[in-house]
Amino acid sequence: MTAAMAAYRRVLALSGPLLPVVSFLGRLPTAMCQLGSLLLVARTSGSLATAGLVGGALAAGQTVGGPLLGRLADRHGQRTVVLAACWFDALAVAALVAAALARAGTPALALAGLLAGAGVPQIGPLARTRLVALARRARADDRLINTALSFEGTLDELSFVLGPALVGLSATVAHPAVALSLAALLLAVCGSAFALHRTAAVLHPSVAAPHPPGPGTAPPTSGAPGTTGPAGGPAAPATDGRRDRGRGARPARARMPRAVHGLRASMALQGALFGACQAGITALTERLHQPAQAGLVYAAMGVMSAVAGVLLALVPARITLPARWRTAAAALIVLSVPLLFVRSLGALYLAVVVLGVAFAPHLITVFGLTERLVPAGRLAESMAFLTSAVVGGQALSLAVSGRLAEAHGPSAAFAVAVGAAVLVLAVALGSPARRPALPTPAAAAPAGSGR
Repeated sequence: MTAAMAAYRRVLALSGPLLPVVSFLGRLPTAMCQLGSLLLVARTSGSLATAGLVGGALAAGQTVGGPLLGRLADRHGQRTVVLAACWFDALAVAALVAAALARAGTPALALAGLLAGAGVPQIGPLARTRLVALARRARADDRLINTALSFEGTLDELSFVLGPALVGLSATVAHPAVALSLAALLLAVCGSAFALHRTAAVLHPSVAAPHPPGPGTAPPTSGAPGTTGPAGGPAAPATDGRRDRGRGARPARARMPRAVHGLRASMALQGALFGACQAGITALTERLHQPAQAGLVYAAMGVMSAVAGVLLALVPARITLPARWRTAAAALIVLSVPLLFVRSLGALYLAVVVLGVAFAPHLITVFGLTERLVPAGRLAESMAFLTSAVVGGQALSLAVSGRLAEAHGPSAAFAVAVGAAVLVLAVALGSPARRPALPTPAAAAPAGSGR
């Protein structure tokens, strides 16, 4: 544990203590808005169907808008893009609150939800991108990069524990509108602080430059002077637009390696697992006449996932990222199967807490593999795409498994979770990530910050 704490201190030294605080508070609204919009619209309209439609519109907006915003951040830098997005989203969330309190019609509520989702400033994915860039600039090795991604993954998990808890508390003590109003305030204040933090400049296209690889990594293959290609010959010309920027030309978009699509599918399937677990937990707690326990059960799973994410820094460097991916995928299957046999609240708590051990390792490993694979000029887009894949997979799975749970009981929803876990393993085993051509923690070309 001492080694892990030392590694995390090195991560904090890269950005300073303020950035993690504002990035954590800035990503809380993402965790608050989904549940907050459902509770708000359900209370003001009296219709669960309308609430579900608005929640679905919000998820759809985030799924589509996330990669687009990440692409803009890659091309124009984080500062301007995040500043515009956080204020747009704050206004969109405020408009959703106003429309719900005014008892506007379903189309207006759905449109507000769609805009609120599309405007999410993607602070979590962009914080990962920024921290990786800072680490590469400091010539950090890949072990520290993995620790940085573990740190960001832990912040994500904690936000998805605290966010719904704040919504539930606000709804119980006052009104769901209070929670969403707080989300809008956090977007405006903490989102702006994240955008204006001094570290944003490291990713600005006008000042960023290619950075040398960290210790233990292979040379970059993006065409920087003096580098070599995979076979030892001259590297291919840069494809991320660094050369063209100095000439005023529009940067060319680098092509994504095929292995990235498997990683995105794996994240969408983990989102499906989340959604199925949420539906099964809700159905079982209702069957046990303790519906208020659903949020606490889900939070317990998130806490254990966060703990596992922190401890991931202790995994030896000799265990490669592809091996970690396959191991985490297998763990998802083994640890999700007991959900099929849960019949009591105590057993449910035990099963989901144990299952949470596999969540963060899978998420963090997929982020790590993506950081190794994608071109430097598309890292923010790729990180945002992974987050959007989780959101989209969760929303779709929740709709399907919720109906199954209603018709056939909680076990039907949990069966969807097990099925999603099996598919995660199938993707991990069938992906090019298991071939030697894929970079690993010990021999990866850095996806550095040369944007």
